[in-house]
Amino acid sequence: MTPPQHGPRRARIAFSDSAAKQLENITSEAEIHALDRALVVVSVDPDVGEPIPGDTAGPQLREYADEVERVRLLYWVTALRTVVVVAYIEV
Repeated sequence: MTPPQHGPRRARIAFSDSAAKQLENITSEAEIHALDRALVVVSVDPDVGEPIPGDTAGPQLREYADEVERVRLLYWVTALRTVVVVAYIEV
């Protein structure tokens, strides 16, 4: 009997203080669903977002936009592949 096949390991998601504050203000089921979908996409493939040009001294900020769900996430990825969400922005 072969062991079950698992997909690639997902990145851990963490939230900055400002992103956590945004989350506290979400009350709509539709917004929660849209955010959940975007977080799953980014956790499966942290490189999916577009790099945001800027200062190379700090972490490379990335932006992921889901036009169907109308969600944008600003985030960066740590060396250990943890995705740190800096801001959740509804488009």
